Amino acid sequence: MTRAELPEANASDAMHKQIVEFPDNFLLIDLCGEHDRNLAEIEQTLSVQILRRGNELAVHGEQAQVVEAADVLRALYERLEAGRAVERGDIDRELRMGGTEADTGVQDGDQLEMFQGGRVEIKTRKKLVEPRTDAQKAYVRSLFSNELAFGIGPAGTGKTYLAVAVGVSMFIEGHVDRIILSRPAVEAGEKLGYLPGDMKDKVDPYMQPLYDALNDFLPGKQLAKLIEEKKIEIAPLAFMRGRTLSNAFVVLDEAQNATTMQMKMFLTRLGEGSRMVVTGDRTQIDLPRGVPSGLHDAERLLSAIPNISFNYFTAKDVVRHPLVAAIIKAYEADS
Repeated sequence: MTRAELPEANASDAMHKQIVEFPDNFLLIDLCGEHDRNLAEIEQTLSVQILRRGNELAVHGEQAQVVEAADVLRALYERLEAGRAVERGDIDRELRMGGTEADTGVQDGDQLEMFQGGRVEIKTRKKLVEPRTDAQKAYVRSLFSNELAFGIGPAGTGKTYLAVAVGVSMFIEGHVDRIILSRPAVEAGEKLGYLPGDMKDKVDPYMQPLYDALNDFLPGKQLAKLIEEKKIEIAPLAFMRGRTLSNAFVVLDEAQNATTMQMKMFLTRLGEGSRMVVTGDRTQIDLPRGVPSGLHDAERLLSAIPNISFNYFTAKDVVRHPLVAAIIKAYEADS
């Protein structure tokens, strides 16, 4: 629905109006966005009409949507008052979270700062990362609260991205001495044949999504130095055998492609002072036919063990292009 297609404010008795006042006109300009594009996104998502008069925004529409839009506008303005920018992802997050983030738990120690006022914020060297859905928020909390956490759901829901962000944050704060990121080296439905180069050249194509996430959180030179010093390791799952991973933040990505024996091997690497995160998508198993997924067995065997958390995502938690969520829903409906 475009702004021109929105109903007139007084077209029906069901229409309501709420005035939201913003004292700083300069911040209000940033809130509205270039050519009012931020307001347009809120209007389209919530089916409301937002009109600006001086330092006020008048929200017209059905009562529930008007209240929600006003909450979103206030939340975004508070973000600007705190000296932070409002980007498209921030608007998406506030729309998904209803403009408010109620606190659902108490944190202690250094983590308290990340959960002030119910907000969850992950500090890295390059950016501040914030969950954009309730499921993502619960997932991040579980990563800080549990020594072993599982994130299970479709592509694009931030499972690996958020896990790596938390790992970088805990490394920066000194809670762990190193970060270890791993994936099964399984081809996605096609045989690539012989790959040239040394061992690193052969496995790096499988590990590239992990490098991409790290590049979002750490400056290039610092990341290269940490990798050289083995403070950050990125390696195939097969390389984990025989190791004890102490004082480390360990992530196993694409865990649906680990066999039962590989999963058991990986989980038993957990050492003192470490945290381990396992992420996967049960709908994208690339193992040979007849080989059971270790992720499925881990869910079945470990779900009742204390201090192990299982967090699940659905298509509504997808934070990539909106079409990705629609594609996932279409395939789910056909299965």
